[in-house]
Amino acid sequence: MSSSSSRILDDLGRLMTDAAGVASGVRREVDSIVKSQIERMLRDVDVVTREEFEAVREMAVLAREENEALKARIAALEAVAAPVASPAIKPAAKAAKAPQAQ
Repeated sequence: MSSSSSRILDDLGRLMTDAAGVASGVRREVDSIVKSQIERMLRDVDVVTREEFEAVREMAVLAREENEALKARIAALEAVAAPVASPAIKPAAKAAKAPQAQ
């Protein structure tokens, strides 16, 4: 009896091991299918990759820095040009503000 129960237990253990192996294989297959479906859906939705997002973000940062530098340069040029241009602007501004006689 001992040898037959031992054999049954060995067969049962082998069956469980095989079932666990099959379950693991099925899980890997399901993971692969789900991953490929998600990738297909993301391609169809036209979502950008992380690398593309980071590249555009870096371009925006550089453009913002360049914009700030250009603003500072324009302000400096206007500060230099303002004393030179203000005498010519004042008479023209007064003529524009003067009421016209009819």
